[in-house]
Amino acid sequence: MKKTGKAYYMISAVAQKYNIHPQTLRLYEREGLLKPSRTEGNTRLYSEEDLEQLETILSLTRDLGVNLAGVEIILNMRRKIELMQREVNEFMEYVKHEMSRGIDDWEQRLSTALVKSSPTDLVRTTKPSPEAKNENVKVKT
Repeated sequence: MKKTGKAYYMISAVAQKYNIHPQTLRLYEREGLLKPSRTEGNTRLYSEEDLEQLETILSLTRDLGVNLAGVEIILNMRRKIELMQREVNEFMEYVKHEMSRGIDDWEQRLSTALVKSSPTDLVRTTKPSPEAKNENVKVKT
């Protein structure tokens, strides 16, 4: 275990604080819901993050009646959502960065493109004539 200045709690203190049996904490660990760190003597130590996870587990089981299989699914979904949110945030930062580079960079990229065109070539500035519209319409007789 690394000493980082964070607070860690032994299983007995956590069990007493949350009014649960230490075997319940061991069960949550066996089921993969909690992953406390260990000392060299193999004593479980619970960090603040572990306690937050435990509070979520207890809320789901006590308040909402979710079983442990459901808790596992919910926690996995939360992790995936948090990962996707980070990816979206990174993408948004990339887009902001690209937008901040400005139109000058865009014009420079267009001038070095394989097919040269200006932005005005890509936009139709006149409306199609009524004859062109009528060519696509067939009338039954």
